[in-house]
Amino acid sequence: MSTLTGQHALVTGGSRGIGAAIAQALAREGAYVVVNYRTQRDAAEQVVRDILEAGGGAEAMAFDVAEGVAVQTAVRDIVARLGKIDILVNNAGVSTDALILRTSEEQWQRIVDVNLKGVFNCTKAVARTMMRARTGRIINISSVVGVMGNAGQAAYAAAKAGVIGFTKSTAREFAPRGIRANVVAPGFIETDMTATLDQGARELYLSVIPLGALGTCTDVAAAVTFLAGPGGGYITGQVLHVNGGLYL
Repeated sequence: MSTLTGQHALVTGGSRGIGAAIAQALAREGAYVVVNYRTQRDAAEQVVRDILEAGGGAEAMAFDVAEGVAVQTAVRDIVARLGKIDILVNNAGVSTDALILRTSEEQWQRIVDVNLKGVFNCTKAVARTMMRARTGRIINISSVVGVMGNAGQAAYAAAKAGVIGFTKSTAREFAPRGIRANVVAPGFIETDMTATLDQGARELYLSVIPLGALGTCTDVAAAVTFLAGPGGGYITGQVLHVNGGLYL
C-alpha cells in the first residue's frame, strides 16, 4: 500500500515547476491532491490529467492565496466535499527581482502577500479541520535565499525568511494537536526560470554549489513527500535544506 493512501492534500501553486512535481509525487503515494492555481488553468488541468492517467486522484481549484476570504471559501468547499485535509503544502510564490532602491512599494507588497501572507491564510484555513482530526502535516516551501539573503531579492528573501519563522511558531502552537509543520528550502532548482539563464550565469551558480549541479523539482518533491509520510512522524519545526550543499 502507498504511504499516503486515503489522505487528502492541498498543494498551492501546483500548476507547474516545483508545485506540479509535489502534486504528482503525493499522488503517486496515494494521496488525493487538490492542485491550486491562480491564473494557469490549462497547466493545472494538465497536472490533474497526468495524475489521473497514472491512476491517482486529483482536481484543480483556482484561488489567490493572498486573498483570505477566497482561501477560506476554497478550504470550506474542499472539506465539505472530501471531509478533511490531511496535508497542506504551501508552495505558491512570486518573485520580482530588483535592487532595494528600485523596488516599488507595490512590488514589495505583492511578494510579501503571496509568499508570506499566503502561507498564513492557508495555514489558518486548514487549522481547524486538522485540529479536529488531531493530526496533519503542513509543509511550507521557503528558499535558500531566506537563510542566506541575495542581492536583488530583498523582498523575496524577507518573505521566505518569514515563512521559516512562521513555521516554527506554527509547529509550537499546533504540536499538542498532533499537527507537524516543517519547511523545505530549495536552492537553485531546474525550472522554467533557471532555463533562461545564460551560460555565464549558469556556470557562476554551479561554481558555488558543492555538488556541482542544479537540483530538480523531483528532488524537492521527494523531500516534501518524506515529511508528509511516516518518515516525518517525529519531525516538526525543522528546515530541510535541498540545495546541493550551497548553504553549509
